[in-house]
Amino acid sequence: MSLPSQVKIVEVGPRDGLQNEKQIVPTAIKIELIDRLAAAGLRSIEATSFVSPKWVPQMADNSAVLQGIKRRPGTDYPVLTPNLQGFDTAVQAGAEEVAIFAAASESFSRQNINCSIAESLKRFEPVVSAASALEIPVRGYVSCVVGCPYEGAIDPQQAAAVARTLFEMGCYEVSLGDTIGVGTPASISRLIEACARDIPIGRLAGHYHDTYGMAIANIYASLQLGLATFDASVAGLGGCPYAKGASGNVASEDVVYLLHGLGIETGIDLATLAAIGDWISSAINRPNGAKAGRALCAKATE
Repeated sequence: MSLPSQVKIVEVGPRDGLQNEKQIVPTAIKIELIDRLAAAGLRSIEATSFVSPKWVPQMADNSAVLQGIKRRPGTDYPVLTPNLQGFDTAVQAGAEEVAIFAAASESFSRQNINCSIAESLKRFEPVVSAASALEIPVRGYVSCVVGCPYEGAIDPQQAAAVARTLFEMGCYEVSLGDTIGVGTPASISRLIEACARDIPIGRLAGHYHDTYGMAIANIYASLQLGLATFDASVAGLGGCPYAKGASGNVASEDVVYLLHGLGIETGIDLATLAAIGDWISSAINRPNGAKAGRALCAKATE
């Protein structure tokens, strides 16, 4: 069995992690979080989202955050841009990479963004076109790739078709999102195999939520199939709004602990990352969701 020698972590804590926090996180804390993550060796940090503050009040300071960070050479700071208006605002604020998102579930698409999958993909065409004209890379997300809170299990071919459309549209990478965290190594493997028929494995990423405690197992199964990019969130920031009280994003610390244990390079300093997870959890007054992070911090204080 051959595992990748290097893996890229896309840190989603500052955006996907913080967006569901009910208390507004101060802009200065968001900026410090991003700067500290970059200093720990993370090379792709999802900084913020250019959505309407009416829908996501937590991201109302998007321009201030993007303009306030200390950009490190070799580090990417992608931002979410769901439409052309958001894209234009992001570019004005200095965005150099953007992300768009579609769903593999028709019901989820209608509930979440009030349109069909086909309509949502159509909306992204002008965003991708505008980004291409400015030579700005676009990353694609597909949510609910194995399960949906409204429809239940999702056929791998259905998820693969949406991923293929995003890839053909011009997304350099497509992140496969197990939004409600119901995936298991078997269902995730079937999903990746379906997607890899049309998209090179090097252009796919895994975004697995830990609702049922399966995220690390799913990452290991993905590594065995050659996947080498994963989204993760420091301290496991971000709950799952579709499962009350459930954990959301897999913790970056736990993923890095797994990868380093397998001898896979990440370029990330795990001890520093664990300290950041401890700091941000205290700063926003929530429990640290990283098992490896908590263990490392406890060991450091012995």
